Amino acid sequence: MQQPREPQEIPPGCPAHGNVQMYGPSFGADPDSHYAQLRAFGLSAPVDIAPDVQAELVTSYDAALYVLQNPASFVRDSRRWNALNEGRVPADSPALPMMGYRPNALFSDGAAHARLRGAVTDSLATVDEHRLIKQTQQSAHYLISQFSTDIRGQAELMAEYAQPLPLLVFSDLFGCPPEIGDRVIAGISGIFEGTPGADEVLGGALTELIALKRRRPTDDLTTRLMEHPAQLSDEEVLHQLVTLLSGGTAPLAAAIGTSSALYLGEDWQVGLPVEDAVSQTLWNYAPIANYAAHYPTHDVELGGRVVRANDPVLISFAAANTDPKLTKHREQLSTKAHLAFGAGPHACPAKDPAFMIAVTAVEALLNQLLDVELRVPFKTLTWVPSPWSRSLVTLPIRFTPKAVPRAAGSDGSDGSSAGRLPPQQSAAASPSHAGPSRTNAGVAPQPKGGLFSRFLAWTRGE
Repeated sequence: MQQPREPQEIPPGCPAHGNVQMYGPSFGADPDSHYAQLRAFGLSAPVDIAPDVQAELVTSYDAALYVLQNPASFVRDSRRWNALNEGRVPADSPALPMMGYRPNALFSDGAAHARLRGAVTDSLATVDEHRLIKQTQQSAHYLISQFSTDIRGQAELMAEYAQPLPLLVFSDLFGCPPEIGDRVIAGISGIFEGTPGADEVLGGALTELIALKRRRPTDDLTTRLMEHPAQLSDEEVLHQLVTLLSGGTAPLAAAIGTSSALYLGEDWQVGLPVEDAVSQTLWNYAPIANYAAHYPTHDVELGGRVVRANDPVLISFAAANTDPKLTKHREQLSTKAHLAFGAGPHACPAKDPAFMIAVTAVEALLNQLLDVELRVPFKTLTWVPSPWSRSLVTLPIRFTPKAVPRAAGSDGSDGSSAGRLPPQQSAAASPSHAGPSRTNAGVAPQPKGGLFSRFLAWTRGE
């Protein structure tokens, strides 16, 4: 393995004898410069992933693959975490929700991991591709219908489209009835927003969903997990659903937002397909930027740096994908050789459906709003100041607004392009994340309930 550079080669300003801070406005404003700084340490570097939370961050593509594909030496069970067991991690640390142990496939190893992951992958494999595309298109058309008649011809695409779309798709995949789906969306959205009590909301909703499927199984992902030969307990089913939600919705929202921004950006080459924009996002703007904590089973050496057993080793998917050593080979590599979905035994089990959802969502936007464009240059867009994800804060767009349809029934049709209800108030990532009010004079009253209830009412033409 490569040896670390001599101290004199470390660029000015690099904290050569301390940890690099991977959070806050400075990191969010320019993560790439932080990754360049970290590479001066070698294959990995010491970082503060959150205040008073230290970790070793792997920035090399080859070293990342070595860790990800070597489960004998690097395990995922965070109950091994030295600092946590020694009381050195603050109880309110934002790192705990991301790194703390949960009884799911993500934090399991060996036979336990194989059992849980098998149930997840087998259940996901039964999802029909055409049905998933239809679900995504339907969710996209509903969300676009909510802002496309804004007389200003403007929208904020992250809150009004990219964030809520995966939530609608997953609620449908899980087989949620309207009220439970509303609470699932409110709970997972609240967790990402730091809303007190959101964990309880999500847990309660999923517990009710599982009980419902025990009584009345249907053709959905929840039922398939429950009926899998691995015979998961209700608690195990709940934790796998939480993993699918947290690992699927926020990264997908980031991918949809960034891919849309790239495609509409000033540097995009006209004529290239949407798939290229999604692939470029996964390579250069990995939605899950720094994650996948591993714990060495023994002291290990990474490029001359020794990491103590049970100290966390995180993977910088963002830095590994943009490793300068790959520059000469990137064009020869498979478009799927990026690490945005991980690698090894813990690689994302839903990478193909995730790619399909992102492509379908961007295509739906372009097909519904033919003249849509960014209101600001791509390079001026800001990113969430989080070490865990690479996601745009906002994505302002403009377009020619569609005519405000008359109330349903006034002329025998609802007049909307999708053949559904006229626009209502903007749907956002959650009921607590509502978008700006829209002009809706003469429009039928808005259905009650949360985002999923309103979506289902729209699909039924109610």
